[in-house]
Amino acid sequence: MSSPHREIREDRIRRFVSEEVAIVPYDARWRQSFQQEKKSLLSYLPSGLIRRIEHFGSTAVPGLSAKPIVDMLVEVSSLEETKLRIVPILEARAYDYLWRPTMGDDGPPFYAWFIKRDSNGARTHHIHMVEKSFAEHWDRLLFRDYLIAHPETARAYEALKLRLAAASPSDRDAYTRGKTEFVMETTKRAKR
Repeated sequence: MSSPHREIREDRIRRFVSEEVAIVPYDARWRQSFQQEKKSLLSYLPSGLIRRIEHFGSTAVPGLSAKPIVDMLVEVSSLEETKLRIVPILEARAYDYLWRPTMGDDGPPFYAWFIKRDSNGARTHHIHMVEKSFAEHWDRLLFRDYLIAHPETARAYEALKLRLAAASPSDRDAYTRGKTEFVMETTKRAKR
């Protein structure tokens, strides 16, 4: 297989979406993993570009089973500067990188998305870099907070994720699509 840096975008996406979807019991070390990665990123990324770094997704909800991948939401002051100044740094550190559409398959707005892997090639972190104006991304913090405050909703979300992972163990797109309605409805409740 060629280097991920030399693969064409479509081949990389096809490879990424076919990686295993595995849900595991909550691990209290996920919070520490987030803190360590945040500290690491802040130590070598251009400080003028990074505004804040948040832990979101299921690994940020105590007690919730999840894919063992820590999701991080990073506010950057400029995505264009991110492409020029951050992408080369993270790619040099072996992070996978995609310029990814926020909604749909190909439409703007786009954002910078990175995958960090362990020495065995397993994903450990997803790093989403967006500007402050990307409301859809920042709404994910509302979803996280709602699940923390409403354990019964978190349990229903966990059951849904387990069913979807069992039905589509090597199709991340199908897994994600299957969660969309639940996430949207819960986020609407969180906004009220």
